[in-house]
Amino acid sequence: MVLPSRPDMDVVGVFNAGATRFGGDTILLLRVSEAPHRTPGVVSAPIYNADTRRIEIKRWMQDTKGLDASDPRLVFADGHTWLTSMSHLRLARSRDGIHFEVEGTPAFTPGTQYEGFGVEDPRITLLDGTYWINYTAVSRYGISTALASTRDFKAFTRHGVIFPPPNRDVTIFPEKIGGRYVALHRPMPEGLGDPSIWVATSPDLISWGNHCLVATSRPGKWDDLKIGGGAVPFRVHAGHRDAWLAVYHGVTRSPPTYSLGALLLDLHDPGKVLARSREPILAPEASYEREGFYGDVVFTCGLLVEGDRVRIYYGAADAVIAVADLSLAEILAGLSES
Repeated sequence: MVLPSRPDMDVVGVFNAGATRFGGDTILLLRVSEAPHRTPGVVSAPIYNADTRRIEIKRWMQDTKGLDASDPRLVFADGHTWLTSMSHLRLARSRDGIHFEVEGTPAFTPGTQYEGFGVEDPRITLLDGTYWINYTAVSRYGISTALASTRDFKAFTRHGVIFPPPNRDVTIFPEKIGGRYVALHRPMPEGLGDPSIWVATSPDLISWGNHCLVATSRPGKWDDLKIGGGAVPFRVHAGHRDAWLAVYHGVTRSPPTYSLGALLLDLHDPGKVLARSREPILAPEASYEREGFYGDVVFTCGLLVEGDRVRIYYGAADAVIAVADLSLAEILAGLSES
């Protein structure tokens, strides 16, 4: 059971966890979504106040003129859009990768003006003994990607926003390529263009440039509406060559369904796609994947590889975390060049 961070909040979802190994344990950095206690006739929204350094609860009567709470995730009031829940990051540990003990208090909470609506969807990349955690920072200024680091999962250092709004689904590669750090990211165009996966490079993990398009949605296929990053890419040997494998999410247009697939990327030029999943490697089938806070969703931020086993930790229906063990050989066999 995941306990709420304070007595006036309820946990409404635990999902989209980053994953890594640390000190012989499997570590998950959980996204824990909380909402204020429900009061009949009242609509609430939590917000982090960077001036007071406290989480405050905004409330409106349901019949307030101009208020729109038709989407359970959002409330439009006072001329602005607010979120009805707020996420923080919580640590969970396991010896076997299946049975986890969840800490009773948050590990990482909103702490800047760019995190006023919460911190979400962490990905963990180990580089030279430091665990770099990129996460979605949500606020009234938009959806951006920020960076933090830790060496012990007790103390975390913030490094600020690395991709400004609107951008999310960042995955940082676990080693330098051509002497530079590399990341996949997903800008979110508004009005023109579709959400697609891009690549960028950096000399220091802070300043990112050399942005290039990597992959787009595919008409008539399982990822025909939009795509975005998933878990941190990892090295594989595919056929006669070494390459990177990146598990990503794709959305089917009708009905909207979030599934997972894989991209095979060139080892030295990860902006070049060598092959791609013909069909999803994981799609919503179970009841907890089809029904929840936001149904028909499987979405990953973390996986661990051991031999042929690819253990994927994924959010199901934006409500719970599940795990699936897939065969790397089968994933590679399901790729094609088109």
